Amino acid sequence: MNIAMPVQDLTLERSTGYARARVGLIIPSSNRLSEPQFRRFLPPDVAVHVTRLRMTGKHSKPLGPLLEDVALAAGALGDAKCDVIVFHCTANSMEHGPEGEQAILKTISDASGATAMSTAQAVVEALRASNMKKLVIISPYQQSHNDHEKAYLSALGFETLHDVALNLPPSDGYLSFPPAKWIEVVRANLRARADGYFLSCTNTTQIDTIATLEPELGKPVLNSNQATIWAALKRIAGKIGGMPRVPELGGLMTR
Repeated sequence: MNIAMPVQDLTLERSTGYARARVGLIIPSSNRLSEPQFRRFLPPDVAVHVTRLRMTGKHSKPLGPLLEDVALAAGALGDAKCDVIVFHCTANSMEHGPEGEQAILKTISDASGATAMSTAQAVVEALRASNMKKLVIISPYQQSHNDHEKAYLSALGFETLHDVALNLPPSDGYLSFPPAKWIEVVRANLRARADGYFLSCTNTTQIDTIATLEPELGKPVLNSNQATIWAALKRIAGKIGGMPRVPELGGLMTR
């Protein structure tokens, strides 16, 4: 098994260790941007705990062996008393289709006792909340990853009008591609018929483009981390006194 332990606590909790709610993330081992972005945008008394899996690139594996690793990771996050645990990788959570995703969610729930969700699930919920049925997908991935995402979303009733796979070198290429470049790519790939734009990947700076692009385009702009933060907060809203407003994350977080 390829599990990085122990679970890392990334919260800004009070010195007593108090948190009103806890979010657990199962992320690819190379991901270095989800943690600071969640810490930045979640309320300070919502704890974030992380476990890593080697599950992308040369470490990619079939669903069966992946589920074994996910069970161990979810169990560890369950020990940290997480209220919701996220399988947090856009491409991986869509790669196995809706049925594979349900197997991942069941594995997390059974192993941890927590509410289970995936990045794919969060994206779908955010697309529906934003009334995005026809969309443009832009990612740092190779084309095959985009194709998995298009197939997953198509199975759930969404139409991809256009997609861009930048084929950046993982993962340093993902990390070093700045928000200004993402904005340029979106501007170069506008489609009049699109209801909005989905910037796919959890290990990028895309989240910092939303506040610029949404007012400019007059259409919703979604990103994997933004959608997941929103969906996780929905699930713990009862524990934290309702949904916080985060203007930097666009209309999804200000409605």
